[in-house]
Amino acid sequence: MTEPDARSVVLARIRSALGSSPTVPAVPRDYRRSGPLAPGSDELLALFTDRLLDYKATVVPTSADALATDLATAVAGLSPLIVPPSLPFAVPGATVDDGSLSAPGLDTFAGVVTCCAAAVAETGTIALDGSPDQGRRAISLVPDRHFCVVRADQVVQSVPDLLARLTPTRPLTLISGPSATSDIELNRVEGVHGPRTLVVFLVR
Repeated sequence: MTEPDARSVVLARIRSALGSSPTVPAVPRDYRRSGPLAPGSDELLALFTDRLLDYKATVVPTSADALATDLATAVAGLSPLIVPPSLPFAVPGATVDDGSLSAPGLDTFAGVVTCCAAAVAETGTIALDGSPDQGRRAISLVPDRHFCVVRADQVVQSVPDLLARLTPTRPLTLISGPSATSDIELNRVEGVHGPRTLVVFLVR
């Protein structure tokens, strides 16, 4: 007779402990559900910018009219670039991702340009959800540089505010500055599991 595997043993013990009619405890919801500041307010944008700079991201304040020029300046000399299928603006010379490239293929690109789903000022976090203006996860994780366009009205105050704007069944990616990690000696290494450089265009 074969011995049950460890997973089966653990699950059996859980079922035994719960019994035939387990009760689900109430989840406390007394935390702060939203911040008092309106999305896109000047105070929020200043806080969001401060957090991004603290994470060693680059922030480019811009407007809808100036975005194309500012983006062209930022990506000048970088080639090739890849973009998701449905950016609401043009990136001349960029390759539109059709989903066929593998990670090694994506690694040949100097950078990616995307939009975002939302952002939160208190943590300086940007959320991508795989929408057509953001594309699949791989294109924002493999190239060394990520140029991300964030509209002012997408910036909310708190994490609960952010989560309220996201659909949990979508492929969510949360970005807090360029990819970085530190070893036990606190030596910081960037680009281990994502772009080494994050440039955020904050569109007022």
